[in-house]
Amino acid sequence: MPSYELSLMLRVLSKPELVSSLKRSAETIVQQGGVLRQFISIGTKPLPFKIRAHTQWHREGTYFLMKFDAPSSAVENLNDEFKRDIDLIRTHVVKCEEPVKQECTLEEELKSPAYRKDVQQLVEESRKTVRKQFKQNSPGFDYYPFQK
Repeated sequence: MPSYELSLMLRVLSKPELVSSLKRSAETIVQQGGVLRQFISIGTKPLPFKIRAHTQWHREGTYFLMKFDAPSSAVENLNDEFKRDIDLIRTHVVKCEEPVKQECTLEEELKSPAYRKDVQQLVEESRKTVRKQFKQNSPGFDYYPFQK
């Protein structure tokens, strides 16, 4: 199952209501066949602009981040369920991909560019390309009058 991150923006609620809203969101993920990995509370902050959700204007919101694994078919159903929840202002589900591991050493980076392997490979590639040479004053299409 692929990994996902769910960012939640909830309206400002008391702690018991906030817990029940998060519990509903988590149960929705589990019902769709997902596995919760991590909850991160970012806190209550003012919104960048006032947002209208479920016929109310909001100026502050409580932010949470949930990391979970779920089948890819469940993501659409999750988005539908979250749109119906009155306590949620905004939600956004993002697929997490494994970062590409690159091997990098400090020794290689401290070398001057002329001695680095990747620069030397580029120089070798440029030497392999064959450039067409025009013969001066030759008849036909190969004649190029502006070459000295």
